[in-house]
Amino acid sequence: MQWRIITVGKPGHPWVKEAVDLYWKRLQHYSHFEHIIIKEGPLEKVEKQIEAACARELCILLDERGKQLRSVEMARWIQQEEVSGRKRVCLVIGGADGHSTQLRAKARVCWSLSSLTMQHDIAWVMLMEQIYRAYTIIKGEPYHRE
Repeated sequence: MQWRIITVGKPGHPWVKEAVDLYWKRLQHYSHFEHIIIKEGPLEKVEKQIEAACARELCILLDERGKQLRSVEMARWIQQEEVSGRKRVCLVIGGADGHSTQLRAKARVCWSLSSLTMQHDIAWVMLMEQIYRAYTIIKGEPYHRE
């Protein structure tokens, strides 16, 4: 399965790029990852670009109102999607304005990394770590402990 990570706005801090690069490198032997940056702007314009980038793909919005998954649940979800033949998944991290009610209604899936609102750079790092953790769970590697 291929992953398309869509973020609104470029990373604002050097440590974010460093942390994401670490997980990006670790994830390369599990799957293919692509990153698309959408420039910050009016929410309506940004969301049209998000919709275009996710066209014909499963779009998962990351939003504090979404469903919270445990790491093992995410791993199970990834396995099920891979077995079902899913080709690509788009994960969308919004910008400072988050996601509109309309976009949330259009999205087939909405996940939450936390019920707290967080800065999108932090969400990006957390997302990459959780995808990495999920793949290590799937492969039975010792990274995750329960």
